Order: sequence, then C-alpha cells, then structure tokens
Amino acid sequence: MDRGLDVSEAARPVRTRRAAAKPPAPARSSLLRRIPGRHVALSRRAAWEARYIRTLLLADFLVGAAAGGLAFKLRFGDDLTRYNQDYLVLSALLPFALVVAVGLSRVYEARFLFVGTDEYQRVIRAGLSLIAGVAMVSYALEIPLARSYVLIALPAATFATVAVRFGLRKRLHRARKKGDCLRRVIVVGHELAVIHLARQLCRERYHGLEVVGACLPPQHDGEVGLPVYGTFDDVADAVDVSGADTVIVLSCPEIDGQTLRRLAWRLERDEIDLILANALIDVAGDRTTIRPVDGLPMLHVEHPRLEGTARLGKEVFDRLGAALLVALLSPVLLVVALCIRLESPGPVLFRQVRTGRDGREFLIYKFRSMYLDAEARLAELRHLNEHDGVLFKIRNDPRITPVGRRLRRFSLDELPQLFNVLLGQMSLVGPRPPLPQEVAQYADDVRRRLAVKPGMTGLWQVSGRSDLPWEEAVRLDLRYVENWSLSLDLVILMRTLAAVVRPSGAY
Repeated sequence: MDRGLDVSEAARPVRTRRAAAKPPAPARSSLLRRIPGRHVALSRRAAWEARYIRTLLLADFLVGAAAGGLAFKLRFGDDLTRYNQDYLVLSALLPFALVVAVGLSRVYEARFLFVGTDEYQRVIRAGLSLIAGVAMVSYALEIPLARSYVLIALPAATFATVAVRFGLRKRLHRARKKGDCLRRVIVVGHELAVIHLARQLCRERYHGLEVVGACLPPQHDGEVGLPVYGTFDDVADAVDVSGADTVIVLSCPEIDGQTLRRLAWRLERDEIDLILANALIDVAGDRTTIRPVDGLPMLHVEHPRLEGTARLGKEVFDRLGAALLVALLSPVLLVVALCIRLESPGPVLFRQVRTGRDGREFLIYKFRSMYLDAEARLAELRHLNEHDGVLFKIRNDPRITPVGRRLRRFSLDELPQLFNVLLGQMSLVGPRPPLPQEVAQYADDVRRRLAVKPGMTGLWQVSGRSDLPWEEAVRLDLRYVENWSLSLDLVILMRTLAAVVRPSGAY
C-alpha cells in the first residue's frame, strides 16, 4: 500500500456521480488486525498513539527522577545526613508529582500532542503550578524547605520535560516523512479547495494527515489528482472503502448544520474523527472561542496580541536572551571576526539598511560573507535569480567568499544581529528583516509582516529558508504575526538549533 501522496502524479481520478462505482478497497491484510468494536483504520492509529503516550509517560517520569537527583547532588553533595534525608524522599517523589501535574494539565490527551505549541504551553503551566503548589504547602504547614533545592529541581524538571517532548516529537515527524504514523484522510469539498489542502498536507507531512481520497459535490469534473469516492452523500461509505480514520470537511454551501450533524452521528459509530476546516487563515486555537447564542454555536475570533503586557514580556525576553547569548558566544564572535580579517581585505561587519516594525528603517549588522564589490556585481547576476518573489537568491553566488560560504552554511553570519536585538531594533524571533526596495514591492496583505519587529530567526527560517517559494515564506511570516507568543518563540528557537545543524536552504 503506497503511503505517500503526490498530487501531481496521483492515480487517475475516478469520475463519479452518486451511483458510480467506488474504487477498490485496500487489502485488509495490509492493515493491522481490527480491535473489537473499532474501525480497522482507527485500530491501526490507536496502536502507535498508545505507544507514543506510554513513551511520554515514561520520559516524564525519568525526567522528574533526574531533576530530583540533580537538585539533591548540587545542594547537598554525596553525603546523606539526618538533615537532608527528607530531601532524598522529596527527590524520589518528584517524578510522581511531575507526572500528576502534567496529567492534570491534560498533556497526555492526543488532541494536544504531535503538532502545535499547546503541548509545551501546558507543560510549562503544569510546572509553574507545581512550583506554586509547593510554595503554598510549605508556607501553610510551615515546612522549612531549602530554596536552592526547589529552584533547581522544579524549573529543571519543567524545561527538561519540554526539551524531551520536543525531541520525541521531532522523531515522530521524521517517521511521518517516511510514511509511518499517519492518519488516512478523506477530504470533503469543492475541487480547488480539495487540491489546495491535499498539496499543503503533502508538503507539511509532519502534520500526519495522508489524503487517500475525496468526496466532491454533484456534477463535479473529478479532476483533483486523487481517488474520488462519490459525492457528499457517500462520505460514510468512502471511509469504509478507503480504510480512512479521519474526515476533513471544507467550507462549502451545500453542507449545512443538519448535514454535518447527521454525518457526525454516522462517523461516531466507528469513532472516525471529524475535522471542520473553516475559512479563517492561520488563526491559532487560543484566539478562537465557541460561544453559544440562542443554541447556535458562534466562533469568536480575538485580535492578535501586538500590544500591552504580552509585547512588554517579549521585549524583556529578547533583551535578556540576546545579552546572555552575546556573553556565551563571545569567543565564537572573536574567532569568526579573525577568520574574515585574515581571508580577504575589507571590514569584518557588513552593514545594510533594513525595514523594521511599522516601516521604520535601521542598520542591520552581519558578518561580511561577500567580497567588497558584491553590490556592484548584483546587476550582472540578476538574471540568475532562483527565487520566485522579491528576494534575490542563487545557490552558487560567485560574490560569496570561501569563509563566507561556511558562515552561511551554519548561519554564523547572522550572529551580530544580537546587537540589533539589544538595541531594540530586532527580536530574537520574528519575520525576516526585508530590504526597503523589497517593502516597496509588497502587496497590502504582505505589509502585515511589518506589524512586529523582524527576527533573527522565525517560522520562515526553520521551515526551509531559501528553498521555500515566496508565497509560502510570506504565509509563514503572516502566521507568526497573527499567533505569536512566548511559548511559540521558545519552540522556534529550539527548531532553529535543528535548522542550523541541517543547513538545507542556507545560501
């Protein structure tokens, strides 16, 4: 059974009407044995999801044990005395307390796992709740706890839990790229919308949704590059025939509330997931709220948090983070500067005018990675541009020095931008800082990128960098502007480390 999906080279679509013949069912022998009372595809999905959750549970327990042992070691050393034996008991209880706190935050529920930042946000909230709970209990019962022990054990357990879960999720995403741990999806909607969603899910395989077929409206032409299993009335049959475990219903006028309710009742029998894709673009779940109005569920959309205390928190996080990174990376900065100075004549730093928040221009700092005549040679190389938007990018740019090519490979040329962050001109995480001439070509929608400070890294940089088409780069930057939060920044910073080690798209 082919696990992949190539929309451009998919099997010949089946032209169907309601009474048309369905494509042949996949061989049941290729699927795992059905769990009694469950749809066969759901049985397959339940197996790997259960393994993943058990792994998370074990990992959280081990992280708690390691954090307790580390705190005891750093605070009391190797000696066991009457004074610290109680802390040894606390260290043994910490993994149980951590698992309970994380469980109460519902982080073991599958809907919060696999993709998105909700899992990490809930883990951090669980850690903060555990710290607050320990403080309140020790104060109320007048228990004299060593503050240094608490300040080591609980924060270490919280952030180590986030890091371990991030690593496990990256391993899951690699498995999904190979075609494992995927949900089989039937998409219901009009042709163009189905094609767009199928291509996006194929490109972003880490979401774990493999489109195996579609149900189209009556009188459709069937040209979607996917097997067509009938019309909107045939969704339940399409699930049985294709072995799907998930149905995605796109926004279309033919499917009203009554139709959706009947479909949900039918899919409920086999525990098939039903996903409704609304018309909102790149709006995170924490900005939407369902509020009933006279029995009718209304979707309320909050405005993105671009001002107020959230912005102040981001400013403080950026400045402190940049100062810490400058202190830690100062030897690297000195070595890179020396290599540039020894290789070719010219300044160590490259300065260029970029456009920041609200269109304000500033001078960006980077390590010089090109020869001094790079700007003068731009016109003669313009016809070699490999990017499809306003950017100019070519893989083997002759203007780049040998040292500069190594710096760009691992994004070391970007490190001086830490000083831009300290000056308040940039953020650690944000959209790519554009040139003024690029901004002059922006459409009105693209100018939304200027609503926040540009960043040293961002969704664009960790999702493929220069290998991404222009429209996808813009979409990722706009997604960040609409949904930014400190937890999202932390996730992007962690993904940046993996992107730097994997230098694809860096040229």
